[in-house]
Amino acid sequence: MALRRTRKDLEAGLGQAQGRIEQLEAHIDTLGARHRGELADVRADAESATKAVLKSAMGTLQSLAEEQQLLLDGLLKKYGNDSEVLADLMSVDHTGSQFSRRAKGISVLCGGWLGRREGAATVYDVARSAQGRIKDFNRVSIHAQDSVAVTGKAVEPVAVVLAELLDNATTYSAPGTPVEVNIQAVPTGVCFIVDDAGLGMDQETKDRAAALLSADGPVDITGLGDPPRFGFAVCGMLANRYGFHVSVGSVSPYGGVRAVIRIPESLLSADVVAPAEPEQEPEDGQEDAPHRLAPVPVGPSRVVGTTSGGLPKRRRRQGPIAVVPPPQGSGALDKETSESSGEVTASRLGAFARGTQLGRTTNTTEGPDHQ
Repeated sequence: MALRRTRKDLEAGLGQAQGRIEQLEAHIDTLGARHRGELADVRADAESATKAVLKSAMGTLQSLAEEQQLLLDGLLKKYGNDSEVLADLMSVDHTGSQFSRRAKGISVLCGGWLGRREGAATVYDVARSAQGRIKDFNRVSIHAQDSVAVTGKAVEPVAVVLAELLDNATTYSAPGTPVEVNIQAVPTGVCFIVDDAGLGMDQETKDRAAALLSADGPVDITGLGDPPRFGFAVCGMLANRYGFHVSVGSVSPYGGVRAVIRIPESLLSADVVAPAEPEQEPEDGQEDAPHRLAPVPVGPSRVVGTTSGGLPKRRRRQGPIAVVPPPQGSGALDKETSESSGEVTASRLGAFARGTQLGRTTNTTEGPDHQ
């Protein structure tokens, strides 16, 4: 009898203990969920604060970069007839354009908005603008159709994304190898196709790139590595924000990487926009034919000439956005002896060196395009 009573007591005590254990486990689960939620909130607050600080800092740096470019504008005009000084100024200006591109990218990742351009621009000019924002711009060749134009609100985003892809292509391929940009019309819009001759991408890198390019929300900037790799994250955020598509991972004809930007018809303009061309007054009422301008590396011996019709003149607010002077012989310099022609040459050369006019033809007021 005593043993039976003891057994019942033990079973009752065991049941109570199990009940308490279940209550304790439930309490631990509740505390764990609360802790994870609070930790997520802290991380989100820290990420938000970090982005706010970076956004403010990048805005300040962008303003300083714009002031520097305005100063260089004056110097380029002042020393337009001195080829050596002009080449040195272009080198400084070109470096400034790369700095400005990186500052814009970081600002975008932190919630900032790109400037808004008033008018459309040809796909060729958009590609030239992107070309002028990377270090090895002279390795890039562009094949485009000038009759297709990108709407004003998409000009700067597409140029920034293309510049990131070109920078990636030139960085991860051997020096001296070509990088091609082919612009093709497709039934759903237009594609910018970037092909390099690098070593390609392994599957892990492809998966990471695909995840960043397809992101439809904020990007965790603390997860971009050390040093951080902003390129694909910037591309994905801008593509999602403005409604175009970016993909990488295909193999180029040269065994490297093929990257594609697909612009839908909704971001293409029905208006035919003329490519960058001379703005000199036509003679006898005849309109000069536009010149196809080719890239030239920055250097004292390669930046001194102009085309026979003169180089396109850069405007402050509107007009063509890409100007790339072609290589010329030493005799071409003799054709520009006047002060005005020297100023025009310097101004136009400088336009390419900092990614052309987009910094001048966009409104830097923050906010969505419809505001």
